[in-house]
Order: sequence, then structure tokens, then C-alpha cells
Amino acid sequence: MKRAATLSALACLLAVTSAAPSAPAPSPGPSASRDASINAASARKGHASLLDTVPERGLLRVCTTGDYRPFTHLDPEKGTYSGVDIDMARDLATSLEAKPKYVETTWAKLVDDLSSGKCDIAVGGVSITLPRARDVYFSEPTREDGKTPIVRCEDKDKYQTLQQIDRPGTTVIVNPGGTNEQFARDNIKQATIKLHPENTTIFEEIVEGRADVMMTDASETRYQAKIHPELCSVHPDEPFTFSEKAYALPRGDEQFKEYVDQFVHLATHDGTYEKYEDEWMK
Repeated sequence: MKRAATLSALACLLAVTSAAPSAPAPSPGPSASRDASINAASARKGHASLLDTVPERGLLRVCTTGDYRPFTHLDPEKGTYSGVDIDMARDLATSLEAKPKYVETTWAKLVDDLSSGKCDIAVGGVSITLPRARDVYFSEPTREDGKTPIVRCEDKDKYQTLQQIDRPGTTVIVNPGGTNEQFARDNIKQATIKLHPENTTIFEEIVEGRADVMMTDASETRYQAKIHPELCSVHPDEPFTFSEKAYALPRGDEQFKEYVDQFVHLATHDGTYEKYEDEWMK
């Protein structure tokens, strides 16, 4: 009987406990709510997309080297930029209700300048590479390209292959800090590598006989052969490598990247990019 009484008492206790109203959870005080709002606003401000800030600012800051025709060229006397990608950057700025502001950079500093916030986009024949892609985003590609030689026309048959180029007595000239130098150092072991800091005058070095070969993107060799009749592009339709050119963008800004991707996609399919390129190449 004692056991039955004990069980009955426990049942009553459980019934009373379950029927009792639970205490409401404490609501955050005014201070906690205010702090949460401030933190949310700060987070939004700290991660604002360039898709919003560029139109608000009215300026699209464009990093470019100005030394790589037909994509980017700085006129030293006028201080103005021109080129295929300069035209594209202008159109991109216009689409964002902004004006382009060109920020001078070098190939060695291009990625760092973009990553540090000195500019919003980097243009001018920028090749997509995996090392660069660790620090910046790349837009949808604008064109395919690849490294190929440009030489004096009388030497065109002499420098068809890397084996023919990489021989003692041959001088391979490169501009420092970019993919041209990297390609030369990866493939040239016996020929002499000569650094020339001015990419705008580097081709005259070949014309004047102070260098024999430059290996650069096929698009550039075609253009330089056009303006230097003494020079010939070697098999530009079958370059040594495959690469793509695109626009470099700040890493992490997904909204801005999506917008630039759409801008490039449209321009490369509606004839806009081709029109700008034809103005330089034909």
C-alpha cells in the first residue's frame, strides 16, 4: 500500500508541474537591440558592393598599365589613355552612371593595387593566371590568346620553335613583372634573357638588332607587326600556350563580378568588343 501511495503522489506532482505556465524568455533590453542594429548596419557598410558604391561615387577607378597596345596605351604628351579595354572600361562606367578614372599601375603591382583598393577594376590585356586568381577575381574572358614570338622578318624561319629560340647567342627580350617574363624564365635556359623596363619601346630593340626575339601574346605580336613593318609575328594562330584575357576584379565582391560578367558577355556577343578590336587591328 505504501508503494501505491508513493506512485500516486508522484503522478500528482508531475501533473501539477506540466500544467504550470512556463516563464517567458527574457527579451533583449534596449541596449542589446541598439547594439544589434549598429552591428548589422556596420556589416552592410563594410561589405557594400561596388555595384552600389560606383554609381554613388560617380567614378569607376580603373587600374591600367598604359603600355600594352592594342589594349591600353597612355599618350605621354596628352596624358590620355586609349585602347580596346579603355573603350570597354568607358562603356562599363557609363552603364553604371559613372565616369572612368584611370589609375596608373605596372604589371608587377597590378594585383596588389587592385587588392589594396586603389582601383575597382584592372584592365588592359590582363591574362588569367592561377597565381593571380588567388588574389583577385576574373571576369568572363574577353578573348583567347597565347605566347608566340615576334622577330625581325628575315629571322622568321630561324625562330619557329622554343628549341630554336633557346640557344646560346640568342637574346630574348622581355618586359618585367608580367606573364611574358614568367614564360621566358620557365622556358629559356641557354639563350640570354634581357629585361627592358619600357614596354612601349621594347619592339624597337628588336628592330635595331639589340635583341632577337620577344615572346608575348599573339594579339600584341599582330599589332606590333602592323606598326613595325620590319617585324613579323611567328605563327600567331598556333601560339606556344593557351591563355585568356579578362578584367581583374576585387576578390569577394560577388555582385559586382556578376554584373561585369554580364557586361562582358553582352559586349563579346553583340559585336561591341569586336568593333573596338577591329579599330586597332585592321
